[in-house]
Amino acid sequence: MIVFVRYNLGPGVAVELQEEASVAKLKEVVGSQQGVRPEQLRVLFAGRELQSTSTLQGCDLPEQSTVHVVLPPSGSSSSRLLLLQERLTRGGQEEQDSLTRLDLSSSRLPATSTGLAVILKGSEGGGGGDGETEEAREEAQTAGLKGMRTCSTFFVYCKSCKSVQPGKLRVRCRSCKQTTLTLSRGPSSWDDVLLPSRIHGVCQSDGCHGNDADFFMKCASHPTSDEDLSVALDLIMTNTRDVPCIACTDVMDVVLVFQCSERHVICLDCFRRYCQTRLNERQFVHHAVIGFSLPCAAGCVDSLIKELHHFRILGEDQYGRYLQYGAEECLLSIGGLICPSPGCGAGLLPPDGIRRVECDRQLGCGFVFCRDCREGYHEGACQTLPVPPRGEASQGFVVGEEASFRGRWDQASLLLIQESTKRCPKCSVPVERNGGCMHMQCPLCRAEWCWLCGVSWNRECMGNHWFG
Repeated sequence: MIVFVRYNLGPGVAVELQEEASVAKLKEVVGSQQGVRPEQLRVLFAGRELQSTSTLQGCDLPEQSTVHVVLPPSGSSSSRLLLLQERLTRGGQEEQDSLTRLDLSSSRLPATSTGLAVILKGSEGGGGGDGETEEAREEAQTAGLKGMRTCSTFFVYCKSCKSVQPGKLRVRCRSCKQTTLTLSRGPSSWDDVLLPSRIHGVCQSDGCHGNDADFFMKCASHPTSDEDLSVALDLIMTNTRDVPCIACTDVMDVVLVFQCSERHVICLDCFRRYCQTRLNERQFVHHAVIGFSLPCAAGCVDSLIKELHHFRILGEDQYGRYLQYGAEECLLSIGGLICPSPGCGAGLLPPDGIRRVECDRQLGCGFVFCRDCREGYHEGACQTLPVPPRGEASQGFVVGEEASFRGRWDQASLLLIQESTKRCPKCSVPVERNGGCMHMQCPLCRAEWCWLCGVSWNRECMGNHWFG
């Protein structure tokens, strides 16, 4: 495999190694190239320091990844880093396998709650969540999102792919913008990722004293540079709980979970149809802070989608219509007009009390029309009155009551873990779960297994449902 190595923030240099090669081997290669002792080097990737005894494959280091190899000068932040590591050890938190193997799918609050997210419920001892593996990248290239069953827990809108794609979580120093920050702890909720100054660390860049973590997302479907960022779509997730869509009632692999009190689930095809229908009806809702958005398709209160990039699922043309719709609604709200001439649609802001309106020839078509009836300008009373541009929502997209009841994300989770005792898959001794994560350890044979899957604890379980 090929890994791009940036030594002390220098340019990336391609290094070819076997996947089973250790991090110590990588240090030896870089040390020989730079004329330094390998044991003095630190290898940083995705907000953590890679241990010398780990293999590149075991670190979830995909092909063509960029890693930072730093040689901290004497008296630098290395002593602070050791203190942070000791603090983690004393707290009993396990070392994180990968920042990209973290499951935040349960960390969303209903819209009535404060902030964007909620700290994960039912997790004892922190668990040190890890994120999805980037093996999902190869699967996404061949299968696409529809029908794809991967352990992806993050999804993004990629500007290069022009579509929703599996994503990978990365972190950098908020001060110097370099990915050389070693985290003091891993994120456990979308709040940690989306809100600034929630998590701190130690920047290993020479001369930088920053300690605030700045999280960002990248597309996992193709190799990306540090500058190639994507927008996190935090409501889209893998349907690990097999919850049916509230519209078509099918169980799809990738779904959107609304941030309503019921956390209703809708498949991406139906969400696209829902957005398209409401756009045609001009039924998007304006919020002073959020902008033009939509609530839960089941009609739940206080459930507006906060990240408007979710509407990118409409496609380029229809998303352009959505942006135009927002501009038109803003214009109308301040007393403006839209030229009624077919094919024009220029925005106009004529003076109050003036009935004769001429479309701006530089922006539009020059059509002269009556402000009251939108017909060609005339003297005297109007013969017809314009049809209001919006009204009550039509029945073009309807969610049934029974489907709405079945398509609830949190309820599916409760039904899935309502049993308090399951048998160890290795020795069959009954094991009781009284909270915490899904990572179980048999008290008799010490086997480690997944409460949900009933199999040996593995990376896919870690990525999909580490937390309940």
